[in-house]
Amino acid sequence: MPAAPDLPPAPDKVHIRRALLSVSDKTGLIDAARALAERGVELVSTGGTRKAIADAGLPVKDVSDLTGFPEMMDGRVKTLHPVVHGGLLGVRDAPAHKAAMDEHGIGGIDLVYVNLYPFEQTVAAGADFETCVENIDIGGPAMIRSAAKNHGYVAVCTEIADLQELLAEFAADGTTSLALRRKLAARAYARTATYDASIAAWFAGELGEFAPGRFSIGGQLAQTMRYGENPHQQAAFYRFPGASPGVATATQLQGKELSYNNINDTDAAFELVSEFDPKAGPVCAIIKHANPCGLATGGTMLEAYQRALACDPTSAFGGIVALNGRLDAATAAQVLEIFTEVVIAPEADDEAVALFRKKKNVRLLVTGGLPDPRAAGKTFKSVSGGFLVQSRDTAHLTPADLKVVTRRAPTEAEVRDMLFAFTVAKHVKSNAIVYAKDGQTLGIGAGQMNRKDSARIAALRAADFGLDLTGSACASEAFFPFPDGLIQAADAGCTAVIQPGGSIGDQAVIDAADERGLAMVFTGVRVFRH
Repeated sequence: MPAAPDLPPAPDKVHIRRALLSVSDKTGLIDAARALAERGVELVSTGGTRKAIADAGLPVKDVSDLTGFPEMMDGRVKTLHPVVHGGLLGVRDAPAHKAAMDEHGIGGIDLVYVNLYPFEQTVAAGADFETCVENIDIGGPAMIRSAAKNHGYVAVCTEIADLQELLAEFAADGTTSLALRRKLAARAYARTATYDASIAAWFAGELGEFAPGRFSIGGQLAQTMRYGENPHQQAAFYRFPGASPGVATATQLQGKELSYNNINDTDAAFELVSEFDPKAGPVCAIIKHANPCGLATGGTMLEAYQRALACDPTSAFGGIVALNGRLDAATAAQVLEIFTEVVIAPEADDEAVALFRKKKNVRLLVTGGLPDPRAAGKTFKSVSGGFLVQSRDTAHLTPADLKVVTRRAPTEAEVRDMLFAFTVAKHVKSNAIVYAKDGQTLGIGAGQMNRKDSARIAALRAADFGLDLTGSACASEAFFPFPDGLIQAADAGCTAVIQPGGSIGDQAVIDAADERGLAMVFTGVRVFRH
């Protein structure tokens, strides 16, 4: 480990005399460059950035004027030079550093504004391997890191918002404060870290490495929150680059700021309705505490909402409503009749939005589309001292995946009901039991320590709201280890059961089903959700 050199303390105020600007995204560039030039700051730049500044009539030097070397190798080498990095890393008040700078003709650089090649956007656009590699910035991160290390003398900006904050302070007396430079340095290292994390994740994916030796997660702050799950906890929300349509990318049309629990529950709701193709018809899900309390199809979105609400109108109070299609005025009017925290949909018509504006606290989100429920990806969960990573649950069943294990085979209607119920069960906290019929959940039992209790609770909820389970399908997201849970479901009125199978007690469960005339299928797929 290098020993800490004996360097003088950094000054509070540093005048900006020379700025190096090199950006891919030129939003706000000219206004910022003009503000610097008007205060006598020498502008140094590269390539397209230099041209844009010059075309605006502002004086600007090419970095090659400092280094004595032209850009080369298709622009890969232009700022990787001792004159540039010496100007960034030199400690102005250290005699040895000053002597080296004088000896080699290195002038100090007091401000660096660099935003990086758009690697994340290039990957998200589906570019080929070679194009993605060419969009990996090398010189940019090197300059950012050099400037950030020497923040005692150099201010570094990686986004236009950083530069605008700096210019507000600079306008007073042409200087930057140490406090601001430290804050900008911290942001700069966070930016290069997330950039490198994106590159590493992409490379691992290209190489088919699910679990590389080192794994980083990079996200951009989307929102700070008043608190987390509970008022004594801090919380923030970060967004991954290139995220698919969902709560992370949604536009909030109105309502209070989303809370930690709102975002968690809204994500669960939208992921569930996204399992159902909107071309097959409207689907509505109502979620409470990350569990479905009702999901249904309908001929219209209003009918889908009404049928979903019928499953458990008590739990729907204060819940999240998710739709797989457009929110219309008729549906909006009924949703607003009970207290609802959030409504999320791919789109909403003007009349629906107008109705929501009368309820200023209800949050309305539109996403512009649905995510692909079978798209590859990873999910993360923190544990003490680390985090767990797994691939997304993209399990999707068709009638061909079902193995009939009882004497009676299910009817076509029962198969439809079983697949519907099993899709919902995939999004219910384990242990999970779901009763469904005709595209409507009738009873949901979630998060119990044994499957029999989940089956019993689901049946009790159906009875509470006058829903008849006779002829329904029962889905269990994991196998029945004993016949008791299946018997509970049969006694409640179900006639068809779908479950993964695979228990050492499978035969006893099959026998119990045959004794009661049930049709039962095994999926071979477990969909636990903890």
